[in-house]
Parts: sequence; structure tokens; C-alpha cells
Amino acid sequence: MNRLLTLFALVVLLKVATATIGVDISSASDVPAFQCLKNEGYDFAIIRAWESVGQPDSNGPHSVYNAWEGGMADVDIYVFPCFSCGNGYGQVQSAIKYVQSYNAKFGMVWFDIEGPGTYWGGDQSSNAAFFADMVSGAQALGAHIGIYTSASQWIPIMGGYTGGSGFPLWYAHYDDNPSFSDFSPFGGWTAPAIKQYNGDLSVCGLGIDANWYP
Repeated sequence: MNRLLTLFALVVLLKVATATIGVDISSASDVPAFQCLKNEGYDFAIIRAWESVGQPDSNGPHSVYNAWEGGMADVDIYVFPCFSCGNGYGQVQSAIKYVQSYNAKFGMVWFDIEGPGTYWGGDQSSNAAFFADMVSGAQALGAHIGIYTSASQWIPIMGGYTGGSGFPLWYAHYDDNPSFSDFSPFGGWTAPAIKQYNGDLSVCGLGIDANWYP
């Protein structure tokens, strides 16, 4: 029995040791800040590329550069769409092309789906149609898509729509627990890819959210 417990503890430790933590940011950055984050144990970064007011984030491409140069192993971008601006297809294309115009290399494009009643309309079918346009815009450019949301955000915005569930899920729950032990299926997702487990932190002079994936 003791040997079994020891083996179980070893497996848990190995899983923790191989898990990865990272940051997402929506502000200007520099290389020393990312070097500091690397030293603090953060290994990936997700950078805002499009603002909720319907325009590119001018800090985005440079933060992508800085994250790579600062030692991040992976760098993605995220799009915070402007529903009231219309044209989800065009917004996503503009965001991606803006970053590409700087020759800034990135992996995934994450859609930030949050803010029911604030950033989205009251008609769930219209919200879902806008989301589908975003997907089409990204796919037309060959982008790898992921979705940032949570049950408390997705369900009021999209209702029973499951059109995002074919893409990796990055969900938010600020319980300061870097694990998926709290996750409950929603929106067609049965398992997540990344968890945002803490937010509004100040680390190495940057405002960050902390994220985890196994």
C-alpha cells in the first residue's frame, strides 16, 4: 500500500513538473520584462492583437517580437471583437493581417468571447452568426483557432450554440488553482486546453493574467 501511494505521488509530481504556465497581456511590453517572466517560470505568452473598439492593438506586433526575444517558448495572439462594429469576418482578417504585416510570428489566434450585454448583442442567434463569420475569416487565412470564454460568458451570449466546440478551449476561473479539476462541460466542450487561473496580476512590471496547460 505504501509503495502504491509513493508511486501515485510520483506520478502527480511528474505531471506538475511537465505542466506549463504562461501569461496573456493587453499592454505595451519590452524584452527585459519577458526575460524576467521567463525567470519567474512563465513559458508562453498570448498577446492582444485586436481591441474591443474595433481596431488593431498597436502594441500587439511589438509585444509578439518581445515575447519571442525574451525567451517565450510559444507566442499566440488573441482577438477581442467588436460586435457592434459588424463584419466579424473582416475584423479577424484585419487583426491577423495587421500582425503579419510586421512579420511577427505567432501560433494560435484566440477569440475572446466575453461581456454579455456589454460587448455583445441581446440576440443569441445574431451573436452566433457573428461568431461564425469570425471563424470563416480566420479559416480563410489558414489560422489555427482557439476560443477564450467560460460558461458564465458563453451561455448568455450564445445560448445553446455549440459552433465553437470544435476548437480548443481556453477558459477562465480565478481560483488560483493551476489544474482542470474545476471544469464542467458547457457549449459542447467536454475538455479544455488552457485555464486562466489568476488575473490582474503585476509581474515583472507587466499587467498579466496567469494561465496553465498540462
